[in-house]
Amino acid sequence: MLFGSVLPLIVALACAPLMQGVITRTKSVIAGRMGQPLMQPYHDLWKLLHKGAVYSHTTSWIFRTGPMVSLASLLLALALVPFGGFPALSAFSGDFILLAYLMALGRFFIVLAALDTGSSFEGMGASREVTFSALAEPALFLSLAALARQTGRISISPLLTAVSWSVWAHAAPMLGLTLAALIIVFLAENARIPVDDPTTHLELTMIHEVMVLDHGGPDFAMIQYGAALKMWLFATIIVAVAVPWHSGNRWIDTAVGLAGMLILAIATGVIESSMARLRLLRVPQLLLVAIVLASLAVAL
Repeated sequence: MLFGSVLPLIVALACAPLMQGVITRTKSVIAGRMGQPLMQPYHDLWKLLHKGAVYSHTTSWIFRTGPMVSLASLLLALALVPFGGFPALSAFSGDFILLAYLMALGRFFIVLAALDTGSSFEGMGASREVTFSALAEPALFLSLAALARQTGRISISPLLTAVSWSVWAHAAPMLGLTLAALIIVFLAENARIPVDDPTTHLELTMIHEVMVLDHGGPDFAMIQYGAALKMWLFATIIVAVAVPWHSGNRWIDTAVGLAGMLILAIATGVIESSMARLRLLRVPQLLLVAIVLASLAVAL
């Protein structure tokens, strides 16, 4: 079916920043602090949208286009992903390949925008981003390939829907390896600890955040909102594999999916509170582990 439900896209647009708020609040509770409100990401986006943007004379149209293309590509990618009991807005054979390339397109334009500034710091961050993404993308492709081979589907929406408890019963090792690889990719692609620290302000250790130092106002709001949507997209795939709840009632399945997203956000906060950031030389090794796990899943 080419067209499905628009509800997964609406839920993602409305709830994606909340997931970041839950992660931050979880880390605050573990540290014994009150922490910021759960709705703080929404307030930050609203404040950024009402600010002006300053552009350097050394930048070109690429710098202004980068955030818009990145956000647009993530919106298109979200239209291919189902949620709960509702199918994706669009589904066709081989669309999981388009899904990966849409996310790569958004990253490509953010990297171009960083390089367009001529800043050595932003160039350093862009180099790191490209290096790590070159290792994260094969792990994502192999994970989706393992799921496609197991379920016999080559479209992301029926592929995730086909994962059920019965599939877990006879293919638990394969799904477990796939889930582990996806979690590593989730942490790497969303600049979370132990790969990156999204709250740091030390340029020498930053990866993703250093690329957007010169963006401000609405441009930075698009980047921040795009990051929230990207996290939601990866989390949706993980929850669909880890909690394959198919009761027949779409609204119950959607509620279970939201509960799964909440649990994943809390788990991410726990991971970031209990681990230190890896040295940069160790990050490729972690991503290679994800590639090996996904490759074993394909072999199984």
